[in-house]
Amino acid sequence: MSSTKHIPEGYHTLTPHIIVRNATEALDFYKRAFGAEEIYSVPGPDGKLMHAEIKIGNSMLMLADENPQWGVLSPLTVGNTSVTLSLYVEDADSTFNQAITAGATSKMPVADMFWGDRYGQVIDPYGHCWAVCTHIKDMTPEEITKASIEAMSKSCANNA
Repeated sequence: MSSTKHIPEGYHTLTPHIIVRNATEALDFYKRAFGAEEIYSVPGPDGKLMHAEIKIGNSMLMLADENPQWGVLSPLTVGNTSVTLSLYVEDADSTFNQAITAGATSKMPVADMFWGDRYGQVIDPYGHCWAVCTHIKDMTPEEITKASIEAMSKSCANNA
């Protein structure tokens, strides 16, 4: 029987894998913006990164350069992303500002949210959306549902 673990050491069940334009630059950005640690990278014959793995906090993130010939496109090429990467940190405001300083743009300023998080969103220079979150209040699903109804009714009233 093999002693190989089904989930590699340091990984969780789900590991995002993102595609970026200019992965070498992106690695540097993620280090500056989110304190990422590069685990390893595999350069391709053309100098682009075929695969890289970084660790942010206790989680792994895989990334690679886009490769249009293989149909592997970054959000910059596609023109949008339908994914948000949620990053829980000790201080959402500080990490949000650190990401902005590193070159991200603000999509949604940090604020206290009805579900119990301090939360904001940035778009990194490679088109990926990052939610920067700090959990500030434990709530039951029922409390979150009630708070969401109240928040949406206020939002609708303000937009009327």
